[in-house]
Amino acid sequence: MYQPALWHDYFVVVGTGAAALTGLVFVAMTLHLEDITRDPVHRHRARTILTGLTAVFIRCALVLMGGQNGQAVAVELIGVLVIVETILYNSIRRAARSADSGVLWRTIGSFACLVLEQIGALILFFGNPAGLYLVGLGMMSSFIFMVTGAWLLLVGVGAQEAARAESAS
Repeated sequence: MYQPALWHDYFVVVGTGAAALTGLVFVAMTLHLEDITRDPVHRHRARTILTGLTAVFIRCALVLMGGQNGQAVAVELIGVLVIVETILYNSIRRAARSADSGVLWRTIGSFACLVLEQIGALILFFGNPAGLYLVGLGMMSSFIFMVTGAWLLLVGVGAQEAARAESAS
C-alpha cells in the first residue's frame, strides 16, 4: 500500500536541495552568460543542468501534494520525466557536432537515470510502492551528472576566459 508519509522527508530534502542548487547554478551561469551562449556544448550543459534540477524540484513538489494515490503520483512523475527526456534529447542533438564523446556519454548516463525513475514510477503505478525506491535512486544518481556537469561547465568557461586573457596579453 502506498504510504506518502513515509516518503515525505526524503522528497522535502531532495526538493529543497534541488531548489538551492538551481539558484546557485543560475547565478553562476548568469555571471558567464556570454561565454555559455557562444558555445554549443556550454549551452547544452547549461540547458540540461537547469532543466534537470528544476525538474527534480517539480517532481518532489508533485509527490508531496496531498490527497493523491500512488497512481496519480506515478502519472505525474512519468509526465515530467518525458518532458525532461525530450529536452535532453533535443539539446544533445543540437550540441552533438561540437561535443566530444564524454559529453555524449554523460548525456546517456543522465538519460539512463531518467529511465530508471520512469521504471520506478511504472512499478508504483501498478500498485507496488517499492517503485519509489527506483525513483529515488534515479533521482539521486541524476544529481551526480547535474553537479559534475555544472562543475565542468564552469571549468570550461573559466578555461576559455583564461585563454582569452592570455592571448590578449
